[in-house]
Amino acid sequence: MNKKLIALAVAGACVAPTAMAQTANPVTLYGILAVTVESVEAKGGANPISRRTRIEDQASRLGVRGTEDLGGGLKAFFQLETAFRPDSNNTTFAARNSGVGLQGGWGSVLIGRWDMPFKVATGVIDQFGDVTIGGFNATLQSTRSAPATFDRREENVFQYWSPSWGGFAFRGAISANEAKGCTTAGTPPVTTCLDPQDWGASATFTRGPVYLFYAYEEHKDVAANISKEDANAMGGTFTFGAIKIGGQYQEIKKTGTTKIKNWMANLGWTLGNNVIYLVYMNSKDGLSSAVATQPDCDNMSVGWQYNFTRRTFMLAQYTKIDNNETGNCNFGSQRLTLAPGQDPQGISIGLRHAF
Repeated sequence: MNKKLIALAVAGACVAPTAMAQTANPVTLYGILAVTVESVEAKGGANPISRRTRIEDQASRLGVRGTEDLGGGLKAFFQLETAFRPDSNNTTFAARNSGVGLQGGWGSVLIGRWDMPFKVATGVIDQFGDVTIGGFNATLQSTRSAPATFDRREENVFQYWSPSWGGFAFRGAISANEAKGCTTAGTPPVTTCLDPQDWGASATFTRGPVYLFYAYEEHKDVAANISKEDANAMGGTFTFGAIKIGGQYQEIKKTGTTKIKNWMANLGWTLGNNVIYLVYMNSKDGLSSAVATQPDCDNMSVGWQYNFTRRTFMLAQYTKIDNNETGNCNFGSQRLTLAPGQDPQGISIGLRHAF
């Protein structure tokens, strides 16, 4: 019996430091499950899209994050976050924000895959979240040839996040130019050399009921015929009592096209556990200057959210988009395959639970 007690004591002494370290530097498992049932269609054009019902994931995710105190006011932190679809199984492991970094009184640095400062700063203004049918990233944030061009999670990125100085904060990010190189094709052979690299920054002010931001992002050598595309955005939100209003304006430029001009205005009204939303967006221009009729679209959404608890809510939306004959604005996510001039609209209702 005594030998058994001694062995247990020795084993306990060996395990205790590890347990204490985990307690002092916790690792957290977290996630979100969000699924909607939707009825969608697109009117107009030579081949209208008939109404159909679908079940869609709304950025469900599973993640693990943690910190370690390194002493002297310095901490290491990490996060690994993967998407998954409750309605199907076709996602890539760890495709969401994942990285490792250091944090101190001077701010934080991170290396990995992460949302760009432009996406973070502008996304605060989106009442619905960018992945619902009423989300803003198909009407705003995009060039005409690639929806959601500036609503990106960048790979191979280095980021710096400042601390808050009286409500002011700064974020900067730059990607590695791993895809730099030359290709030769055609007859006679033509060599094309590209050095693609993305960078961006944002400045924000957050104090009490006020949030203000300015954000910029640039993509260099996107393709052989696109040497540069960049975007500027500014806006903010203001909360007074149960009402929250927000708005933003964006300009997006790309080699060989006219400047895209986007804007959004929205309102949220909280009534107990209920929140009523109203969102309007407009986007115009963005094709070659030789095109006589430039794109123009209007996007109107209304929504109702019921908060069962702080972690669980139900969201219902109605979204209607009107495109002119060259317009191609679409839903915020799970977009329909549209021809220019078609007008998508849809109803969505779903549940979201965070843990």
